[in-house]
Formats: sequence, structure tokens, C-alpha cells
Amino acid sequence: LFGMFAFHAGLMAVKTLVMAPLTARQRFKKGNFISREDGAGRAGLKIGVGVDDDVERVRRAHQNDIENIFPFLTLGFLYLFTNPEHCCAEWAFRIFSGARILHSIVYLFEVPQPSRALCFFAGIGVNFYMGYKVLTHFAGSM
Repeated sequence: LFGMFAFHAGLMAVKTLVMAPLTARQRFKKGNFISREDGAGRAGLKIGVGVDDDVERVRRAHQNDIENIFPFLTLGFLYLFTNPEHCCAEWAFRIFSGARILHSIVYLFEVPQPSRALCFFAGIGVNFYMGYKVLTHFAGSM
């Protein structure tokens, strides 16, 4: 089971890392920067003022990954110690990974709701499931 978790954990970590260059790419494309030094020597840039919807869309997708993938990494690792059934762990990891990848795709390409909400709730549902399993399994250790 650890190998399976390691694959999905690595996939989600890389997915989170990829979002930072996507945000930077959008900032350069739109000429919208947060700090003066980021746009030094370039005329006509928006620095520290206004919000660009396209930049914010990528930034929010990245923030959402940070808020959901890091709990998955912790809960998934602890879940391994509950001696889960192989198929349950496999499906939990697959559903989470698929939901997070789809969440970013529908967010970045502005696919209408409820597509993003469904992806979000599928991922957070897996996290709550694993959290429940961890807490109930180790409650007797208190």
C-alpha cells in the first residue's frame, strides 16, 4: 500500500508545484505583478494595484491545492497505519488524485458549475473519510 500512496502523494506534490509557474506565466502574460521588483525595468505594468481575473483564477486554483493536498498527504500517510483494505485505499487515493486534477482543469478552463464543486467535494470527501478512519482507529490509544 505504501508504494501506491507514495505514487499518489508524489503526483499531488508535483501537481501543486506546477501551479506556481502557471501563476507566474499568467502574471507575465497579463503584466500584473504584486511587488515592484518583479516588474523592474518594464514599462506599462500593473504593480500592486488592481486584480486581474485570469491571474487570480490560477492563483486561487493553486491556493485550493495547498488547502486540500497537504491534508491528503498527512491523512493518507496516517491512513496506511489503520491497516485498510487494499481496494479501499486504492480507490481513496485514485479518487482524490483524479478529483484534484479535474478540479484544476475545470477551474482554469472555466467549466460551468457544478463541475468544480463536484470535484472539490469528491476530494474533500476522501480526506474526511481517511480522517474518520484514522481517528476511530486510534481513538483507543488516547
